[in-house]
Amino acid sequence: MSWFAALAQGITLSEGRVIPCQAYLEACENYQKQSWRNRCRIFSSQGVENLLVPVVHEGGTHSLPITRIRVDYSTPWVVRTQRAITSAYRSSAFFEYYMDPFFAILDSHPETLWELNLTLIRFFLDKMGLPVSLVPTEKFVLPGSGVCGRDYREAIHPKRPNAILAELQLEKPYFQVFSGKYGFQSDLSVMDLLFNEGPDSILFLKKQ
Repeated sequence: MSWFAALAQGITLSEGRVIPCQAYLEACENYQKQSWRNRCRIFSSQGVENLLVPVVHEGGTHSLPITRIRVDYSTPWVVRTQRAITSAYRSSAFFEYYMDPFFAILDSHPETLWELNLTLIRFFLDKMGLPVSLVPTEKFVLPGSGVCGRDYREAIHPKRPNAILAELQLEKPYFQVFSGKYGFQSDLSVMDLLFNEGPDSILFLKKQ
């Protein structure tokens, strides 16, 4: 959720108006293994659970542009993922409201990881009411250049903790189905926020 929280800070809520912002997506990098590009974390009855989107491993996968990485549908991971998400969130307040359009994206079998991620990002932005214009980069931007604003490419990574939610004072709890059993779990997939808070997700991210 850190990435969406950072995006939300560029949006202005003023006197009933929502002023949009623009965000750049790195479209020219090489594929990064063991990153959030093909995985996320949800909160299930077993605690925090990792979900993985398998990709086709070709010769030198790590050296291929992110836009050329193909999703591997040779195993029934879509069905398993939908079952895991349903088990985790069927008791949440808004899961049934968003389930069909969300699962339809997975059922459509986008060919590339880039297409799948972009479609999912736009889905969550739309359902949370975050008016963000996504702009794919046309050339690789060097880290620290500042050309596209603050750079979160390396800051948000499964292997490294980040302080984004703490800096934004967004480590506060919201309702979670299994928090009574395990306590509140922070910085999960943004689907955790959407399924539990629904249209109020934007108010949470904007500390309203």
